[in-house]
Amino acid sequence: MKLKPTLILVVSITLFFSCTSPDKKARPETSTTTISKTSPDSLFTKYQLDRITLPAGFKISVFAEVPNARSMCWGAKGTLFIGNRDEDKVYAVKDTDNDGVADERYIISEKLNKPNGVAFRNGSLYVAEINRILRFDNIENKLESPPAYTVVYDKFPDKEHHGWKFIAFGPDDKLYVPVGAPCNVCDEKDSIYASITRMNPDGTGLEIFAKGIRNSVGFAWHPDTKEMWFTDNGRDNLGDDIPNCELNHAPRKGMHFGFPYCHEGDILDPEFGKGKNCADYTAPAQKMGPHVAPLGMRFYTGKMFPAEYQKQIFIAQHGSWNRTQPIGYRVMVAKLDSAGKVINYGPFAMGWLGENNKVTGRPVDVEIAPDGALLVSDDSRGAIYRISYNK
Repeated sequence: MKLKPTLILVVSITLFFSCTSPDKKARPETSTTTISKTSPDSLFTKYQLDRITLPAGFKISVFAEVPNARSMCWGAKGTLFIGNRDEDKVYAVKDTDNDGVADERYIISEKLNKPNGVAFRNGSLYVAEINRILRFDNIENKLESPPAYTVVYDKFPDKEHHGWKFIAFGPDDKLYVPVGAPCNVCDEKDSIYASITRMNPDGTGLEIFAKGIRNSVGFAWHPDTKEMWFTDNGRDNLGDDIPNCELNHAPRKGMHFGFPYCHEGDILDPEFGKGKNCADYTAPAQKMGPHVAPLGMRFYTGKMFPAEYQKQIFIAQHGSWNRTQPIGYRVMVAKLDSAGKVINYGPFAMGWLGENNKVTGRPVDVEIAPDGALLVSDDSRGAIYRISYNK
């Protein structure tokens, strides 16, 4: 197999974190490093992808190596942007020859505060830190020398517990931003916590869209109904088998999904559920298993996969962190009927949790590539996998 060089453009950007007002911009300094591309076969072996089981006709490969790869989004010109949680950078990768392997990688910004979330709109990249939303304008034309960022909003809480954010623009052209509960379970007085908020693209008009959501790190809108669906991570310390994590459906503003009073739709919290009734809150569309840590999700709208997957939901399960018998570490698919009800939920890609509970990967986000392949980010291994289909 013929290899070609990869261009890695590393941009060192000096960021200012002290009381930055909206529209104040950081001034970047740039440098460039070049490395060689690794063969797909070597990457397949390195990431132990022979362990991954998929339905017949599907195969998995490595699309890109990106440290601590978390949330992903596509630009308009074929650029994939990737956020970090445990590190401080935002990356971009491109597959310029369309061979299914990225051959260019850029650092868009660094020294950020858990820049987990990324979203793209009208040529601009939006990045979510713990308490701020940043914007990089005309980004795809400036990958080699990224522009200074603009602070769009800087008034989200600064608590790190569940403070990292997935972000996305909805069909209403508003930016949706979750604010997780700053705890395992608590009833915070500030209503911004345990919610999904939304705002105008310029940072104005912030409002709470949905409440009672412990920690959502993934949501998407049905391609036909334009209604939101989202994942939510259940609380800990009620035992290995309860509560279930959740897939939820929010067709309108103002719904409450139970936290911290009711979990998985039918379990009252032993402390905060006193005097409450689970029937007063919206139950999940699908219970997803206890402690599986569902994160990114997308409706499949590509043309590569068989018709049975069209407009169905792919969900990344990051995996449990404190369950006696680990669970999760896989990609699931939820299939909906014509009325929008979940009629089947099961594994699609498995094998990152192996014998003797050995973990070889932790899926974080899923994204649909322009060619219809499914991309899966893995923060523990620093990789983005590509799942393709061939009859």
